[in-house]
Amino acid sequence: MTRPSWERYFIDITHLVAKRSTCIRRQVGAILVKDKRVLATGYNGAPSGIAHCQDVGCLREKEKVPSGERHELCRGSHAEQNAIVQAATYGIPIKDAILFCTNLPCSICIKMIINAGIKTVFYEEGYPDALSEKLIKESGITLTKVQKDVK
Repeated sequence: MTRPSWERYFIDITHLVAKRSTCIRRQVGAILVKDKRVLATGYNGAPSGIAHCQDVGCLREKEKVPSGERHELCRGSHAEQNAIVQAATYGIPIKDAILFCTNLPCSICIKMIINAGIKTVFYEEGYPDALSEKLIKESGITLTKVQKDVK
């Protein structure tokens, strides 16, 4: 058995978190880490107390909204948003934390990440949002794409 690197360990955790997602189109998991400790987790899905897309259907599918566009046309919150909100809810400081996410954050999430003081993001899969990539470059966030684990 080979012991995983910290990077692989935390990315693997994002995949477990993503299994809680209620999104029909894409299951995303995110975790916030500091000093090699998980501070908060988040997955994409409808806000607490709101019907889930898997139960009532996907607004984006119905309206034929392409991935990476019109983020406001969705019942769900993104995994990164939910991790940041979870930390805020429980009073957990996340300035200088590291975000690990199954996917590259969208432009809305990147703005939250920048304002939260998160300066490092690890992700596994891309996301078609040109503004996100521009904001990442402008903000100076260190962005690292992690290779998929081949099992």
